Amino acid sequence: MAFFFRFHKSIAFQRFSQALFVTLLLFVTHARADDGYRLWLKYDRLSKVQPILNHLQSITIPSDSPTMKVAAKELQTAIKGLTGKNLTIQKTANAGSILLKINPTEHVNAEGYHLSQSSKNLIISAKTETGLLYGTFALLREIQTLQPLEKLNVTSSPKVQYRLLNHWDNNNGTIERGYAGSTLWHWFDLPDVIDPRYHDYARANASIGINGTVLNNVNASARFLTPEYLKKVAALADVFRPYGIKVYLSVFFAAPKTLGGLKTSDPLDPEVKRWWAEKTKEIYTLIPDFGGYLVKANSEGEPGPQDYDRTHTDGARMLSEALAPYPQGIVMWRSFVYKADPNGDRFKAGYEEFKPLDGKFDSNVLVQVKNGPIDFQPREPFHPLFGAMPQTPLMMEFQLTQEYLGFATHLAYMAPLFKECLDSDTYAKGKGSTVAKVIDGSVHGYQKTGMAGVANTGSDRNWTGHPMGQANWYAFGRLAWDYTLSSEKIAEEWIRMTLTNDTKAVATIQNMLVNSRETLVNYMTPLGLHHIMGNNLHYGPNPWLAKNVRPDWTSVYYHKADENGIGFDRTESGSKALHLYAPEVQKQWDAASCPPEYLLWFHHVPWTHPMPSGRILWDELCHRYYAGVAGVTRMQQQWEGVKNQIDPEIFENVKGKLSIQHREALWWRDACVLYFQTLSKRPIPEGLEKPTRTLEEVKQLVDVYQIR
Repeated sequence: MAFFFRFHKSIAFQRFSQALFVTLLLFVTHARADDGYRLWLKYDRLSKVQPILNHLQSITIPSDSPTMKVAAKELQTAIKGLTGKNLTIQKTANAGSILLKINPTEHVNAEGYHLSQSSKNLIISAKTETGLLYGTFALLREIQTLQPLEKLNVTSSPKVQYRLLNHWDNNNGTIERGYAGSTLWHWFDLPDVIDPRYHDYARANASIGINGTVLNNVNASARFLTPEYLKKVAALADVFRPYGIKVYLSVFFAAPKTLGGLKTSDPLDPEVKRWWAEKTKEIYTLIPDFGGYLVKANSEGEPGPQDYDRTHTDGARMLSEALAPYPQGIVMWRSFVYKADPNGDRFKAGYEEFKPLDGKFDSNVLVQVKNGPIDFQPREPFHPLFGAMPQTPLMMEFQLTQEYLGFATHLAYMAPLFKECLDSDTYAKGKGSTVAKVIDGSVHGYQKTGMAGVANTGSDRNWTGHPMGQANWYAFGRLAWDYTLSSEKIAEEWIRMTLTNDTKAVATIQNMLVNSRETLVNYMTPLGLHHIMGNNLHYGPNPWLAKNVRPDWTSVYYHKADENGIGFDRTESGSKALHLYAPEVQKQWDAASCPPEYLLWFHHVPWTHPMPSGRILWDELCHRYYAGVAGVTRMQQQWEGVKNQIDPEIFENVKGKLSIQHREALWWRDACVLYFQTLSKRPIPEGLEKPTRTLEEVKQLVDVYQIR
């Protein structure tokens, strides 16, 4: 005892105690810290477990197929984490089981599912094993978001067939317009080394119903079609297959010439057709369930059929014929085609290229159309092609990566943007012919339907750079499955599964998310302004940009601001782009009734134009820019208010991003207000604080950023 007493008093013991305390503190902190890797598949212990979950003992699966194995493993892992219970896996049903069963008579489509509860069992039924997998994740979503299970009765089927992520990833590891690190695909290691992250990527996609992935950039490299790379692609296909995910490739149109050694890549040349047929056969030998091809042709310098005086249908038919022996194979031909025309209107380009081709594509071709007519702007009217091609399946293309919405530093929840487009009425067959009903085949009877999202994922540990960027990945998948879901519901699901189940915190964060995109529009492109961002990088403000390699890559081309007013006249007196829409749509966007949000998209109006708010246009423009900055301040305050309910690591990450966003919202506000003021010659309205820097100082900041 005396020895212990002396040791206790010794310096050595004090140091030991201090070291032990620090070690324990670090351990506890590390144990709690969340780096975002688990996404919304976080299976942390529930504070209160529903009774039926306490009765569970087993998981019953209909077979030992790879898909059923991953479903059972997911359930086993999730229930262990959420409740602490270890469930066995079996093939014979008994009480206290999560029962997965094939039911050919279930009222769902091939990928749909039905969730129910019977006695002490939770039941997932579907027509296919893929449907059971989707049902598995749906059941876990019900549990994670604390939905009552006593009277569980949920039936759901996807509304479109092809629900894809488009990765703009390059074979050198970079990602075009990627802001979350480098590519997920370790091309130099494949096919020999399979990163466990590939499985987690597949899990995440399957959990929200995504069933396809285009692995490479639309500005494609022919190298992806070499035997070397096709083996790598096949290795990824093997990983994704049990999760119901098919792989697709973007193709370089000139590959027969650059890779095959032919003298031409003319789509009507018999040797070129033969080359594509043989290459396609080679792919299907390695990947029997290969999904097909995505094509960017004759756009922004990419080669295409027009290089040989052929049409887009000629090019698409060459590939569709190569895929014809493989019924599951499709061609997705992008409509993002526009030529440099200083006297034209880029708004009309895609419509003018593809509308005349309606009905001329083969049945295994979908035309992939961006949500708006320019290029993924913070707000755009829906693309006029939607509703205008009744004989050609149109596939939606959204962008999850925030090329024009602040990269991975600005919080911008995209579900409201997606919904704004999907819910827009084309009036193609009268009222109710929404964009969503066009692409799901309801309006025109398309036999093939699809929705694609340009991925925002990368090698960053949290997948998307900004922790909140995960919500856009999640929202895209949920809306591709069911476009009737509200932005608010999707946000609540994601928050509860990813951040917290605290009721007040959920409501606060939901409000942040749902309003974040409108806040961003206000400080970037209010009242229908568009394409006024930094050159090339597409980051930061640059409304004064007047010279570039082509006119439609400048800002002045779009805002047309002068001493008389601002905005692009697309009416009868201007480019007539408004005429591309149905008469009912034209009426809602005409001069008399155009909502403020779209005003400068379609009209060049005086600075003194009266607005619904009672202000003149110039004053309203200023107020919108200032409201955007105030909106970011409000988000900062809201986030600070939920600090105690959020993991410390995630909290600090988002807090730092919001600080950047506030600084850059001020940058946008000052740049645009000061620049447009030189043209309007009007004062900043009373009550709004004047910028503390000059226009020249802001321009220097932009120039420095572009150099970097």
